[in-house]
Order: sequence, then C-alpha cells, then structure tokens
Amino acid sequence: MISSTSRLRRNALASVAAIAIAATGAAGIGLTQPSTPAYAQALSKNPIDVPDHPPGSFASVVDKVKPGVVAVKVKLDDSAGMDDDDGPGQGQGQQVPPQLREFFKRFGQGGQGQGQGFGGPSPKRQGQRGAMGSGFIISADGYVVTNNHVVDKAKTVQVTLDDNRTLDAKVIGKDPKTDLALLKITDGGPFPYVSLGKTAPRVGDWVVAIGNPFGLGGTVTAGIVSARGRDIGAGPYDDFLQIDAPINKGNSGGPTFNVGGEVVGVNTAIASPSGGSVGLAFAIPAETVQAVVDQLRADGKVARGYLGVQVQPVTKDIADGLGLDKAKGALVDHAEPGTPAAKAGLKSGDVIESVNGAAVNDARELSRRIAGLKPGAKVDLAYLRGGKSDTATVELGALPNDPKAGNDNRSGATSDGQPRLGLSLAPAAEVGAGDEGVAVMDVDPDGPAAAKGIEQGDIILDVAGSSVSKPSEIAERVKAAEASGRKAVLMRVKSAKGVTRFVAVALNKAG
Repeated sequence: MISSTSRLRRNALASVAAIAIAATGAAGIGLTQPSTPAYAQALSKNPIDVPDHPPGSFASVVDKVKPGVVAVKVKLDDSAGMDDDDGPGQGQGQQVPPQLREFFKRFGQGGQGQGQGFGGPSPKRQGQRGAMGSGFIISADGYVVTNNHVVDKAKTVQVTLDDNRTLDAKVIGKDPKTDLALLKITDGGPFPYVSLGKTAPRVGDWVVAIGNPFGLGGTVTAGIVSARGRDIGAGPYDDFLQIDAPINKGNSGGPTFNVGGEVVGVNTAIASPSGGSVGLAFAIPAETVQAVVDQLRADGKVARGYLGVQVQPVTKDIADGLGLDKAKGALVDHAEPGTPAAKAGLKSGDVIESVNGAAVNDARELSRRIAGLKPGAKVDLAYLRGGKSDTATVELGALPNDPKAGNDNRSGATSDGQPRLGLSLAPAAEVGAGDEGVAVMDVDPDGPAAAKGIEQGDIILDVAGSSVSKPSEIAERVKAAEASGRKAVLMRVKSAKGVTRFVAVALNKAG
C-alpha cells in the first residue's frame, strides 16, 4: 500500500510539474493573458511574485527552539470549581456564546475520560487535582509564558524542560482578559529561551507548534496561518491567529513559531465538535503577548486604558442611516457620566474613526486600541457627528474592575420603526414606562420590526438624532428620512433591562 501510494503521488507530482513547466516556460512564471489591454497594463504594474517555496524540513527550526519549550504541570486549589463542559476562561470572567460553547474549548487542563472538553481538571488524586499544559521560556533567568487558564487556581506549579528536568515555578501575574500568564522558574539557570516575533505573520506563512499534547512531552506539528484577526467570543480583546497545525489537549500555552524560530503566537483554543484537532486552532498573536508580558513582569498585573463608552459596530444599515459611505468605525451608544469620554465631549451617535491617526475599522478594534494604552495616556480621537468630522484629545483613565464600566461592545443590530413596521406605540410617560421616549406596546410577530428583534417593552429614545416623546414624532422623522433619499433611519432604543443601543430601520416600504 505504501509503495502504491508513493507511485500515485509521484505520478501526480509529475503531472503538476509538467503543467507548471508548460505554463511558465524558460522565462519563469507567466500567465495566459486575455487580449484586453487594460488587463495587460494592470499586470505589468502589479507583477505576480513567485511565492516562497515550502521548507524541505522543519528540523533546523525545531533543533533551535525546542529547548525553550516546557511542559507545565499544576496542582489545583481545591476551591477551583471547574467543569469539563464550561468552556473557555473558566472562572476568569470570560464566556463563550452558547452557540459556540460546544466547539470552542480550552485544551490545557488534561481532562481525562470521554474527551468532552478541554476546560476541566483531571480527577482527584490523593486529595489534589491536577492540570497540564505547555509554555515557553522567554529569558535566561527563567521567565515562562503560558495561558491563564492553565495556571488559574493553581496551588503549585512545576515546569518540565526539554532535558527532562522538572523545576518549581511561581506565578508572577495573570491576565484573564487575554488568557495569558507569566511564570518564573525559582531555581537553576541560565535557561535556553526563545524570542517573540516582531513582525506579524501573513496568511499562508508556514508555522510550527510545539507543546505537550495529552501529556506526551515535546511534540512538534506544522501547518500554515489560515487567517488573522479572528474573534471567537472568548474575551473582550479577541484578535487570534487561526492556524491549521494540529493542536490538542495539553498544547495550551505552547508556542507557535515562524520558520525563523520566532514565536508568533500562543496556542489557546480550538474549534472542534469532537474535542480533538480538526485543523482549526487559535493563537494569541505575539504583539499582544509582548504588551501583556511586559506589564506582568514589571507590575504583576495589567493596567488598561479606559475611555468610558459603550460602542457597537457600524453595520451597513447603520451607515445608511447616518449617511456614511462605508460601514466602518465604532458607533458610540453611550458615554458614561464622569468618564474620560464624557469629559472630552463625546456623545451618543458619534462615530469614532481613528485613534492617534490609526484607523478604527470596528468597535472591537477601538476596544483593543484603547486597552493597549496605559492609564493617563493622551489620545487623539477623530470622529463624525451629524455627518461632520471633529477631533478630541482624551486623557485615558484606568479600566475599572467592573466589566460594565469598560469599553463594552454591543453588536446587536436590531431595527425599529413606526406603526407601519408592525409596532404599536405610546408615549412612555403616559404608560408609566419612564419620563422619556416612546414605548413599544405590541409587536406584530410577522412584521419587519419583529424580524429585526424589537420587543414589547423597548423604549425608542430618539430617531435620526432627535429625541422623540410621541409616536407622531417618529412618523415625522421617518418621513423626513425617506424624503431625503436615505435608505435607512437610525434610532436609539432602550431595552427593558435599561441597555441602550442604536438600531437601523431600512426604509423599503415594508408592511
């Protein structure tokens, strides 16, 4: 069977080679160009480069970096209440949306049995519970990076080096929001160490992952970067690399290297219906790791900048409602009173476009940029208000421990409207629903508003940037938006729980 498979592969490779030779000829890569002059002209200005050839072997990289990779063994505090099916960020304030909970599992805790998840500890042994993961040494004096979920609730921590020495380590600091932790080996040294990469990898770049899957010790797998900037719902600052190198239980906290031997990511989660690798792994990028580790090493904790706004993405409907050309930026739902944002004059309805000259594509990117700055830093914000550009200089505060006071991203994109959209409305003051706005009394389950998520009990606070207190005012604002040629009208709505959000109503004569 092996020889047969080899012959088939050789034949296939020969065919591919023949096609490549026929296509490229002696002059290198070439394309059969259409006769369209515009195409030929564009191609001459933007020639297609020959891609890098894959390495013949990763052995040289592995020889270089493997001594800096460690296995992390933890004895858990008996108070750690963890369960196999609870998913990521157990006890860390991180929650996975219910629809993803069965797929996104942390995989460093060494759970035995049915392999239902990677978030739980192994069974009790002699009154102790254990966990297992991976890590890597970043300095000769023994600082080690791993995942927070590997060492969270740890009573004791040990690391096993590539030369099979097992040494005690202590937790220097943890950051649940990015799921990173910094350890320090307490004895011995100097130690072999690896370096964090300074340049982000490209999609398609080769990567090598090394870790401690299933407690087997240093295991090497290889693949490519499949995507960047992934948001998997694991935390407020998700910005993961997606890789297809096989990652399994025990790889948590381990490094992913580029072919130059630099760490480009810390393996932290996988998507899998079975609990095993299916080629969908997620790593914290080196840029994030460097920023967090620097603070943990200096202070034992991470202090993040705080703007004090609730924000949501600018969807296409919202962009239409605001009269924007592109669905980009972060829409301010609310500026918390007394916060840096409120003091700088930011208001509900502003669209933040950039921070210190760097474009903000969406609400989550704004959160990451602000959180990446330290309290007290002064930042220049560019924003749109009423279709006009403006700027503000803001001195950031310190992110409070209460997550509700932080940079909350609300991605709900419900729409709302007037009676013809399937709503029965009444002034909020007349029905005991508060002193402002128009109350939604009933929703037609087959109407456009219901399809967009509007519920009985919601309060419409303003329409097209102007406050409303009567249903007739909503009708007037919508009519004016239609007359101006807008495709949508923007409204601010407060839910029964007191959460305000912007919703965009398409002006398409829906009945």
